[in-house]
Amino acid sequence: MFAIHSNQTIIGNEVRDATVVIKDGHIADILDGMPDMGIEIIDAGNKVLMAGIIDPHVHINEPGRTEWEGFDTATKAAIAGGITCLVEMPLNASPVTTTVNAFDKKITAASGKLHTNCGFWGGVVPGNEHDIVPLIEKGVLGFKAFLTHSGIDEFPNVTEQDLRRVMPVISHYGLPLLVHCELDDGQEHPAAVNTSYQAYLASRPSEWEDRAIALMIRLCEESKCRTHIVHLSSSNSLEPIRRAKERGIPLTVETAQHYLYFTAESISEGQTQFKCAPPIREKENNEKLWQGLKDGIIDFVATDHSPAPPALKAMDSGDFNKAWGGISSIQFALPALWTGAKNRHCSLPEISRWLCSQTAILAGLAMKGKIEKGSDADLVVWDPSACFNVTKDIIMHKHSITPYLGEQLYGIAEQTYLGGVKVFDRGDFVLDKGRVILGK
Repeated sequence: MFAIHSNQTIIGNEVRDATVVIKDGHIADILDGMPDMGIEIIDAGNKVLMAGIIDPHVHINEPGRTEWEGFDTATKAAIAGGITCLVEMPLNASPVTTTVNAFDKKITAASGKLHTNCGFWGGVVPGNEHDIVPLIEKGVLGFKAFLTHSGIDEFPNVTEQDLRRVMPVISHYGLPLLVHCELDDGQEHPAAVNTSYQAYLASRPSEWEDRAIALMIRLCEESKCRTHIVHLSSSNSLEPIRRAKERGIPLTVETAQHYLYFTAESISEGQTQFKCAPPIREKENNEKLWQGLKDGIIDFVATDHSPAPPALKAMDSGDFNKAWGGISSIQFALPALWTGAKNRHCSLPEISRWLCSQTAILAGLAMKGKIEKGSDADLVVWDPSACFNVTKDIIMHKHSITPYLGEQLYGIAEQTYLGGVKVFDRGDFVLDKGRVILGK
């Protein structure tokens, strides 16, 4: 048994001077101040003591495309950034996680390579409705579907009819369905100039998102299936989402750090490291996302870490038509959000809610994401006043391609604990303790 003290311990909606007592991997007690207890107390002083971050939207791509990213590099970057649990997406690997056989291969691929805890989403594609229950029985935490082409041919998008077949099944088991919400209009929107970000932005208009979200609100209300909209980038949909939530339907929403940190106006020609889908939109739109987050219309923030090798990002040509759409960012989940949040006078408890407690609820991780008696002692100590420049030499995911390269960010994760064991300490990886997280 030991304890960690901090003058800035985030407990619920409060920042308290408190000591967190840890025993057998769990939080045994929470005491005011730093009492004399007769046990080892690690004093974090004015550093923030927070529940470990949970990122429920990560593409790791192993097996099959480990040259893009892999469990070793992705989870190493995650633990360095204070992420104590992530949930891996079912596409980009080969095979995609739409069958039990593919899921078994995924678990085998992860064995011995996890620096942090890792759960898994299953995939919904046309024709795999009979795989849903077997995947649930294997332990997936929920399911992911696309309403437009995913970028991976092995993971085709679903139709409304496909969703009507699977949503009642997923609802019966109480698991969430995560949906990439873009519905194209059936017309081509070719970029007039391949290196123009503005042309790329125009090729995926906000109407695509708004149309898809309207569909999912309707299906969510009909089926009562827990429905989660991933990486919201269109602020136009905030009002329909707010009204839907007021009606009490089981709808949740995330946005991503890059939609809050960057703006379309600041992206120059050929900067394909910024390409993602849906795209990063204009400053006015993104400020509305911030307000939606603060108002609780958007539930939390997740990275959508989606890496690719330099050739696939078309870094040499700057061709947005050819570049892979995905942003590498898992290591910077906390500082990217905190840097923007502190400039908007957001509080530390809000950061904890957006990165820890709300994300835990989506993934069904009842023992994680909060500093509470009885919870898992997955914790991060971080310095909110420390700043650093993102340089290639500090990046721990497989490729150093990221739009955060060169940015000055605030908030450095200093120590990370898994189950009460220190696994990361100021740049040193002390111990590998990550494990596979399966649903019950």
